[in-house]
Amino acid sequence: MMDYDDIKKLLLGADGDAQRLEIVMDLGKDLAPVPGDAQCTEIVGCASFVQICRRGNNFYGRADSALVRGIVAILLAMVDGRDATQIKNMDLYGEFMSLGLKLGTGRLGGVNSMIRFLQNL
Repeated sequence: MMDYDDIKKLLLGADGDAQRLEIVMDLGKDLAPVPGDAQCTEIVGCASFVQICRRGNNFYGRADSALVRGIVAILLAMVDGRDATQIKNMDLYGEFMSLGLKLGTGRLGGVNSMIRFLQNL
């Protein structure tokens, strides 16, 4: 999985909205497999099936949509390696919105649900 700074540079350097969304879908292909001993939670409020899993301060995810897998990959790159207190103090929503992704209202609702889950670990 790419680190968040690399993801942000890639997205901000993209040539338009369509290319940004293609990059997001490509990021979802690189989600690491979820270890068997990770604690997984299904995220309520997402139109797609989404699970965010945690083993210590390492995060993993699953989703049934290519675009949503990419969104999960971005959010997990933001928080991977951080503890609950560090995550709670981050402006995940503001940072995610700074990427300039054009997502519909339904997808943004799912993003908010994922962020709420992460900030309430």
